[in-house]
Amino acid sequence: MSLKSRFRYMLVSMLVVVVMALILIIPFFNSSLSIYVSVLAIGLSLALQKYMASFAGYFVIKSSNIFDVGDRIRIGSMKGDVKHIGLFHVILDEVGEDEKMGGELTGRIVHVPNLVVLDQPVLNFSKDYSIKEELISCGYIFDEIRIPLRPGSDVRKAAGILEELLKVENNAVMKDAKAAFTDGLPNFISDLENGPRITVHIEEKVVWIKGRFVTAIAGRNVVKTRISMAFLDRVKGDPDIVVGEK
Repeated sequence: MSLKSRFRYMLVSMLVVVVMALILIIPFFNSSLSIYVSVLAIGLSLALQKYMASFAGYFVIKSSNIFDVGDRIRIGSMKGDVKHIGLFHVILDEVGEDEKMGGELTGRIVHVPNLVVLDQPVLNFSKDYSIKEELISCGYIFDEIRIPLRPGSDVRKAAGILEELLKVENNAVMKDAKAAFTDGLPNFISDLENGPRITVHIEEKVVWIKGRFVTAIAGRNVVKTRISMAFLDRVKGDPDIVVGEK
């Protein structure tokens, strides 16, 4: 937080405290003003209730370790990377949600009131429980790649190729993770050791083969593109495997 922002937040906080203190103290010195002060207090509480809730939300965020600066999260309908946690707002670098922009920064900055964490679910993509059942900053997520095949293609052969490619990626991630997390590996390591999960979904005009892999959050789309290109290279010219819909 910059010095200017810190000063502004301190000033606002002190102003709120002073006003509330005056409202509580004045009736003791002038009982005739008690009714007016009560009305004023009710009006102020209604006007400032969202600010007070956001102020309380700041301490909830800090004390509960829900997320930290740098984490990728979703609060309510907003998804992004946390850039700043203020007394009243969380600032996010927005992340796209659709298929074309999934996982990519949109370039927009989103200010989310802290009060949202009090009544909305918070999804943190950057944290995981370790094998010691401790919440740790992880930076890795599971993602899925989907490849369409025309009916009549050798699905078993295509699934085997995809499984080989995912093993290469997952083994590289597992090696990096074991080097980075020397004390308490993330839970996803046990899933990687069991090998990639390949599933098949059949529709009328297309057969989908799907595979899960682990990737660093920042490089999600790069890894998915690398796997897709490698798969296309492997099946290029193979008459048994035709990519695409009927």
